[in-house]
Amino acid sequence: MKTRDRIVAAALVLFNERGEAGVTTNHIAAHLGISPGNLYYHFRNKNDIIHCIFEHLCAHLRKSFTPVNGSASASPVLWCHYLDAVFYVMWEFRFFYANLHDILQRDPQLHRQYLELQQEFGDSLQALLRELNIQRVLQVPDDDIIALAQNLKMLLSCWISYQQVQSLETRIGQAVLYNGMVRVLTLLKPYFHGGKGLELNNILAHYRVLAGASGDPFHK
Repeated sequence: MKTRDRIVAAALVLFNERGEAGVTTNHIAAHLGISPGNLYYHFRNKNDIIHCIFEHLCAHLRKSFTPVNGSASASPVLWCHYLDAVFYVMWEFRFFYANLHDILQRDPQLHRQYLELQQEFGDSLQALLRELNIQRVLQVPDDDIIALAQNLKMLLSCWISYQQVQSLETRIGQAVLYNGMVRVLTLLKPYFHGGKGLELNNILAHYRVLAGASGDPFHK
């Protein structure tokens, strides 16, 4: 692995473990056993590293959350794929969602890029809801689609930071994110089509089991 890639990978691990605010470029260099000068050869500062990590986040989300049209979209396997894709992004880049406001406030360029991604994600959610209506998986009134997509986007974007302020324990574990997937399905449950209700409820039960895997909601 190239040094630049090692720096990004190490930063992501440290940001997730310790929180982005508590990690400096010196910490990252020490973790890798390289000199700060070597790190600065590849990145000017910590914000540059965060930009690179955000590019990876965008790539993952764009690749894995592209709505499929046609009868294939009616497959429960595909529904789980969408949920797992969002879960993966939230887990793999959890430091970003945990400290979202501070990171974006100090970096207007990154803020603009984030808003662009959010617009894409919102458009994809709307397209997905409309396609699931066509395939008779959901029954969402046309007038509700935009608001429902916005509610889903808001839940997913703010879930980690919301959970952090609900407890004195700030460490986010996978059970917390699975609980977020349960909330997504709960928002959609009133719109489950009768013909797909059993399959959708089975998926909801599956994520409830994952969310309840630990009695400690912040268990890693």
